[in-house]
Amino acid sequence: MEIGRLSAVIAIGVFALVLSLRFGACEANRGPGNFILDAQNFPTLEDGLLKFAPVASGPVAMAPDSKSPLILAAKRTRRPDVLNKFKIYGGGWDITNKHYWASVGFTGAAGFILAILWFFSFGLALGFRHCCSWRIGVKDKGSSRTQYACFVLLLVFTCAASTGCILLTVGQDDFHGEVLDTLSFVVNQSDFTVQILRNVTDFLSFAKTINVEEVYLPSDVQNEIDKLNIDLNNAANTLSDKTNESSEKIRSVIDTVRCVLIVVAAVMLILAVIGFVLAVLGYKHAMYIFIMSGWLLVAVTFALCGGFVILNSAVGDTCTAMDQWVEYPQAETALSNILPCVDEKTTNRTLYQSKDVIQRLVNIVNIVIWTTANSNSQSQSNSYFYNQSGPLMPPLCSPYDSHLRPRQCDPYEVSFGNASMVWQNYTCEVSEAGSCISPGRITPDIYTELVAAVNVSYALDHYAPLLLSLQDCNFVRETFNSITTFYCPNLEHGLKLVNLGLAFISTGVMLCLILWIVYANRLRRREEVFVTTPSEVKVFVEKSLWCPISLDLMLDPVTISTGQTYDRESILRWFKDVLDTCPVTGEKLKHTNSVPNSSLQKLVRDFCILKKISVAEPSNKKKHDLGKTLHPQSLAAVEATRMIVLDFGKAISVKGFIDA
Repeated sequence: MEIGRLSAVIAIGVFALVLSLRFGACEANRGPGNFILDAQNFPTLEDGLLKFAPVASGPVAMAPDSKSPLILAAKRTRRPDVLNKFKIYGGGWDITNKHYWASVGFTGAAGFILAILWFFSFGLALGFRHCCSWRIGVKDKGSSRTQYACFVLLLVFTCAASTGCILLTVGQDDFHGEVLDTLSFVVNQSDFTVQILRNVTDFLSFAKTINVEEVYLPSDVQNEIDKLNIDLNNAANTLSDKTNESSEKIRSVIDTVRCVLIVVAAVMLILAVIGFVLAVLGYKHAMYIFIMSGWLLVAVTFALCGGFVILNSAVGDTCTAMDQWVEYPQAETALSNILPCVDEKTTNRTLYQSKDVIQRLVNIVNIVIWTTANSNSQSQSNSYFYNQSGPLMPPLCSPYDSHLRPRQCDPYEVSFGNASMVWQNYTCEVSEAGSCISPGRITPDIYTELVAAVNVSYALDHYAPLLLSLQDCNFVRETFNSITTFYCPNLEHGLKLVNLGLAFISTGVMLCLILWIVYANRLRRREEVFVTTPSEVKVFVEKSLWCPISLDLMLDPVTISTGQTYDRESILRWFKDVLDTCPVTGEKLKHTNSVPNSSLQKLVRDFCILKKISVAEPSNKKKHDLGKTLHPQSLAAVEATRMIVLDFGKAISVKGFIDA
């Protein structure tokens, strides 16, 4: 589960932010106190929310399937479930289900198993080599083609490891960049969402203060605005805090992963290249250090490969799930509990309330226009007369009729977008007493009050569809559509490069380690020949000058029919016991005749003089020889003598080298 949670931080982190945002876009630029609105004061959907989305609206769920259960990424997530006796998991994408994470973790099990097997098997091999002198290598007397083949293989494996380091570097850079781009896109959506919520809160709060010629919003409406503002402020603050906290955590994890991959790529490249150079140049002791380091690092790369396979599976599952949910947002899926979308009835009720508030504000504005601005009564009882005159001021167009259905504006009405510009032409200059001293229907103070009411109406009319889309998941669908279209392919491509690079590195360095050991063993045998210690000389000579039967120096060596050489007394005692087989090979002898080996006898005497060993002369017993049967120059005798002379000569030269 820990591996699954780590994958969730990276693969689902961005997705979780989207779920918390519910929709988003770019931040609206509105300075404080700037309440004169027109169509240019608000960000358009094309420049903000749907900057990356297709022009056409997202596909709508088919009616027959809209409420039916839908398993997200069903085909992709059919994997063995480790927690359920390796049965095939069929629950689809569901980040709240531990069995889903168990099936995702199974995809990377091969990497972790290889890491464990490699760590223990190679460790045991090194232990056997150290304790039991077990070794493999290229024989010095072997064919030069074999040594050349080993060199070529080592070069190929080193190049493979180097290629993997390059792929890992490129892949991690692509993956890191795509994750940050996706995160920036989602955070941008969050920031704009927060700004919209704060804008709506500001406009609703300002609506409470609207006073157009002593005409206010009803008290019950003002109370509802207070309650709504509290909820909107809490939602905006929570969303902003959670977004910043989550984005910082994701950035920290992604940066850490990037550093780890860069270090692995650099260290493995240095290890492979320097190890190749040391193997070719023959630095045995330095190679042992690199062999131990490579043993541990290969296990680490195998484990990393398994971890990134899990991450790749989680990202792919999430992208597939988002893509399928975009087509059927109202279906019952694993996203239903995380991202519940409001049904059509609730959405219509919210829209009705928004339209009702807009209609009330428009009525307040038009009442003031018809009863005050366009009034020509000059009676003293008319408290709203301030010497207004000139053409009648056009009323404000309500986008809805009395039944709150959309309507077209009449030619004499002004819309929310141009009301402030048109009404400015009907503003008069006023005296110190507040009366118009120039033609006009409204004073600057009344103009400001009217425009403030229009601002709130325009804001509600502009933001209501966005807030409704927040409820019915339209903008979440558009955001998911943007992520799956523009970001998921690049994320998966970067992860594949990382996995491919890790596979090349681990396999290449693993094979390089085996060949490094081969080269180290060959160098060790060379040292045994050219740098032999005095104690090793004795062991070396024992094989040539000591009798296999008596385990003593062969002062009177004889060679039997099989070509083996023994001390005369020992072999005669062997024959006396009616044994007609070779003591060493067990081969049945054709006869028991033997011939003196004078060459070896001379070597034994030289060795005794060299080692200052005093020996008694052999007894002058009758020699049981048949020279005519096994001539001293026969093939067996000659070969045996040649091998002994070569071995002993090599030992004597080593002794001279040591004494020098």
